Amino acid sequence: MASNLDSTDLKILQCLQENARQTTKELAAKVNLSTTPVFERLKRLEREGYIRQYVAILDAEKLDLGFEVFCSVKLKQMTRDVARAFTRTIRGIPQVAECYNISGEYDYLLKIRARNMKEYNEFVINTLGTIDAIGSVQSSFVMNEIKNSCGLPASSLSAGPCATAR
Repeated sequence: MASNLDSTDLKILQCLQENARQTTKELAAKVNLSTTPVFERLKRLEREGYIRQYVAILDAEKLDLGFEVFCSVKLKQMTRDVARAFTRTIRGIPQVAECYNISGEYDYLLKIRARNMKEYNEFVINTLGTIDAIGSVQSSFVMNEIKNSCGLPASSLSAGPCATAR
């Protein structure tokens, strides 16, 4: 458990993961507190960085960005300056949804969103191909999404799913 979070804080975080648009009043009912202490807890959780941001999760298929690729990248050499330059460049590329520095044969794992194979191919040639530090790239195409969750495990946050208190 995070050092300065109590069970109510954890319940609030779990409830927000399930629905970040609920009102403070709705949230207060679920954690058995009045709205003022819940509001104060929310502000503290935001201020202390437990809540980084609130987002809407969009449907990539409906927005014609359902072609998903995991792209493993190996740099020509791994030095501090090369790694910093590479990560700075990657942060500015909108098609890169996620980027991780990983261990093993490759140095980075990128999650790329595109409309189709042709657009991805153009991305590899015209975007990744212009980054001099890249030594090699291996692409793995997502055939079917089995699970996709941006939340943290509920069991680590509270005793169970967020539900209205009775």
